[in-house]
Amino acid sequence: MSLSRKLRLVTVGCGYFSQFHHEAWQRLPVDHVGVCDLVPGRAQEFCHRYGVERAFTNYADMLDQLQPDLVDIILPPDQHLESISLAVECGAHVICQKPFTRNLTEAAAAVALAGDKQRFLVVHENFRFQPWYRKLKNLMVNEDNGSLYQVRFSLRPGDGQGSDAYLDRQPYFQTMEKFLIKETGIHFIDVFRYLVGEPEAVYADLYRLNPGISGEDAGVFMLEFADNVRAVFDGNRLADHPAQNRRLTMGEMLIETARWTFKLDGDGRLWQRSHGNNLWQKIGLGFSDKNFAGDCVFNLQQHVLDCIYNRRLPENHGLDYLRNLEIQQAVYQSSLQGRKIRLSSMNTAEVGN
Repeated sequence: MSLSRKLRLVTVGCGYFSQFHHEAWQRLPVDHVGVCDLVPGRAQEFCHRYGVERAFTNYADMLDQLQPDLVDIILPPDQHLESISLAVECGAHVICQKPFTRNLTEAAAAVALAGDKQRFLVVHENFRFQPWYRKLKNLMVNEDNGSLYQVRFSLRPGDGQGSDAYLDRQPYFQTMEKFLIKETGIHFIDVFRYLVGEPEAVYADLYRLNPGISGEDAGVFMLEFADNVRAVFDGNRLADHPAQNRRLTMGEMLIETARWTFKLDGDGRLWQRSHGNNLWQKIGLGFSDKNFAGDCVFNLQQHVLDCIYNRRLPENHGLDYLRNLEIQQAVYQSSLQGRKIRLSSMNTAEVGN
């Protein structure tokens, strides 16, 4: 492609979360030439709503006719591998929603397909692009903090109670056999890696509180890092936390170092307290409250465009994201077996489900 023109973008999938992708693309310098959905009329409705040129119900036809530079795949995991294969075969870079493919074997195959065609494959893992985590990352690299002790996130969206849990937004949550970690905890595996680095071991205890769903909806996992650093995810989708919008941060974070403690609250505000001091000081953080969770979808998509134009490897490129899936697999394995799992002993070939 020529870098003197806008990228030709197509999107496939018009489900609930795709609205955030499409709204963000409206504000980015792309030519959004096509949108596809199997449900008759839905792609056409998205064309009208978001100013897309053409609607399709056949994905292969859209790729063949429009020859895009970039494909944004917003589909369920069982359709990812085939959709990625068709996209890279036509020469396009790919962004793919998570959960990424059905399992680690398929994810590795998708990464290999993109690598063979020298195309970017990026997983739409947007939490690390939330403005509070970008700011916390900058704060954590300050040598004045002293040693890092622990990062803890308490997930409390409060949307998982009762027989009608999730039905108004994403009803397929109810039937996911693996839910809390595969759907939500994976975000924080990625955030912990972004903030702290590569973990060496994991211990987990997962369980189900709502009998009306199939998968786990509560539990904890702890990642161990070098120098005795820990990252703890404490998730409960039935309990809530104080916030104007409980989906903005979905919970609260605490980062403890030798000299400072940093806190993220449910309204996206950051606070810091020095060791031995009882007073919390607010940290300045300006962010846009558009779209989803601090405009993180826009931030991710803008990052991908910048990397394509400047020929830099994007964050959350597919090969790196395989490590998130290995850790996710270890979380489930640890909970099932009731023991700590050493991550250094894992590899993609050993954990295929």
